[in-house]
Amino acid sequence: MLIPNEKVPQLKVSLINGTEWDLYAQDPENFTLVIFYRGLHCPVCKSYLEDLAHLREKFANRGVHIIAISANTEELAKKTAEEWDIPGLPLGYGLSMDEAQEWGLYISGAISEKEPEQFFEPGLFLVRPDQKLYAGSVQTMPFARPRLAEVLKAVDFILEKNYPARGSETNYEQANA
Repeated sequence: MLIPNEKVPQLKVSLINGTEWDLYAQDPENFTLVIFYRGLHCPVCKSYLEDLAHLREKFANRGVHIIAISANTEELAKKTAEEWDIPGLPLGYGLSMDEAQEWGLYISGAISEKEPEQFFEPGLFLVRPDQKLYAGSVQTMPFARPRLAEVLKAVDFILEKNYPARGSETNYEQANA
């Protein structure tokens, strides 16, 4: 389990533009927003990433770098970029199931011929420039994801109020003894 205010696992993925993306090499003003998505087979992911692409500039204006990552092959990731309305969205591919589990993502198996044999369920993480987790949300299915417009509003609130990361109490039993 990832804990707020602790360093997140290293994350390096290939991008569809032929480069490699490295979380630890990111230098955002405020956050990196990492979105893990199920893959090309997922219609909910399509609308989610299209929403993200639409808000890309607004996140950038708030000092937030963004990336969307799947376990898809390079071929499927490029097809995603061609078929979905996500221009300019950094799209990573090839994340392994072991790497996904390091991030606390849930793994699913195919229930139809349209789905890969295995893939991970969605996750959203706000990571500070020092690679420490600020906030995270993981799902066990494609539904009930944080609304990206609300995440954008949350970033505004966090920055305006200097709101601290929450959920980092790991020694709660002793604190209440």
